[in-house]
Amino acid sequence: MQHKTSTDNLKAMDVVILIGGKGTRLKDVINDRPKPMAEINGRPFLDILIEYVASFGFCRFILCSGYMSDFISRYYEKQETSYSIIISKEKEPLGTGGAVKNAECYIKSDPFLVMNGDSFCLVNLEDFVGFHIEKKADLSLSLASIDNAADYGTVKINQENCIESFVEKGISSAGYINAGVYIFNKSILEKMPSEKAFSLENDLFPQLAGKSFYGYETGGEIIDIGTPERYRKAQQAIKKMLRS
Repeated sequence: MQHKTSTDNLKAMDVVILIGGKGTRLKDVINDRPKPMAEINGRPFLDILIEYVASFGFCRFILCSGYMSDFISRYYEKQETSYSIIISKEKEPLGTGGAVKNAECYIKSDPFLVMNGDSFCLVNLEDFVGFHIEKKADLSLSLASIDNAADYGTVKINQENCIESFVEKGISSAGYINAGVYIFNKSILEKMPSEKAFSLENDLFPQLAGKSFYGYETGGEIIDIGTPERYRKAQQAIKKMLRS
């Protein structure tokens, strides 16, 4: 079933990208720049991610930066693009949830898109926004189906796609996992503490399960660059994904 929305809706929506982590596990391979700026086929991973999102019509990006924030600022100051880039800096590490709350002063749209800056999934963002609007959701989460979710933990949804619960890592079975792309209504920001480090995945999302929180099923494969092995695989996988 297709969930349609207008191009104007997408153009008006802010995109918040979480790029504040230190990327500790990748330091043996990438140590001179923040993880999202790791090169994939000669280009920063973050560039590839932003351009994919912009291809749907989104044109205002808020980058939640922390570690080596100046590297990111200098890079985008020199780039000429058809979209705008706003840098939201953390004075200290705030986690994924604290980073979104810290960017609240820059967020104009309601709803707005949030995504991880170190993973890539071919989510149909137009359809995803339409799904969120159709469900009258306060928060929507993209889901990918995999055969073995032991390394990720799973998300349980009911027949209406309402998220019922989150199951921790360690269970070797097929299931839905968090694909790292979300749509927030601004009302969710009111449920988030200010100037405090916290996690969307571990602290906020489980509290909202069973409420106006929906899971959007996507067939897209998740690619992340969090470890040297995954980074090597990402270089080939993204080239193939963008060609197909």
